[in-house]
Amino acid sequence: MIENKCYLKCYNSIANELKYLTNSLSRLKVLASLYDAPKTMKNLTVTTGLSYSSVSSTMHKLELEGYIYRESSKYYLSNCMRFKIETIIELNETIDILNKFFNILDKHLVDMIPNDSVAELYLLGNASLIESNDIDAYRTYNYIESALEQANEVKCILPFNYDNFNKKLDNLMEQGKHVEAIVGESIFSIFEEESKVEKISSFSGNNNILLIITDEVMILGLFKEDGSYDQNRLLISKNYDSIRWAMSLFENFKNENK
Repeated sequence: MIENKCYLKCYNSIANELKYLTNSLSRLKVLASLYDAPKTMKNLTVTTGLSYSSVSSTMHKLELEGYIYRESSKYYLSNCMRFKIETIIELNETIDILNKFFNILDKHLVDMIPNDSVAELYLLGNASLIESNDIDAYRTYNYIESALEQANEVKCILPFNYDNFNKKLDNLMEQGKHVEAIVGESIFSIFEEESKVEKISSFSGNNNILLIITDEVMILGLFKEDGSYDQNRLLISKNYDSIRWAMSLFENFKNENK
């Protein structure tokens, strides 16, 4: 996580170098090939499809700049160069995700997501957007209830009180399963008095976000700019990386609201 934050913070400082490295097709082909694995000059001509003279000239310039180095007959990326390539890859993945989920991010409150979690947005690459429609107006709520019914453990951030969710959490507690909840300060007393969930904390202010993480799925819901919860859209994923991202978000959120 610390490294990913560093990638984002360092992007502006290496922007000019990135422009230099990416404005030549020969350089890009050579760097991409070496990113996969160290290679000899002969290997590089085969994998890049470039002439020997073109590869030789490109390698000479990159070596002078300290972006690659040679050991025996093979060429390697320097640690500095690998860092820059990873920056490009992760930034590109983050941009793709922002475009993919424009419907849930546009005109929604997202500033409550801690910076540490924003830095790892690329982990949501396999997530999906589900939306309610005229035929199934409660699709998102039904999805959450179904996920809770099948869960063996749950961590959640609940900014509002919804009886059906609470009942599902109580049922899990009765079955001896692990449940941890962070709830809005305005509904904390309700949970303290009525909920069977023992591990409860609260958050104050308008940091509204709905997050439910089970052992099988992560579910993210956002609020609109007018402060109302968008009950028609959820970002969901059963992918390990996405669940790990959500777990990190939960911990970051909890730490920021202690």
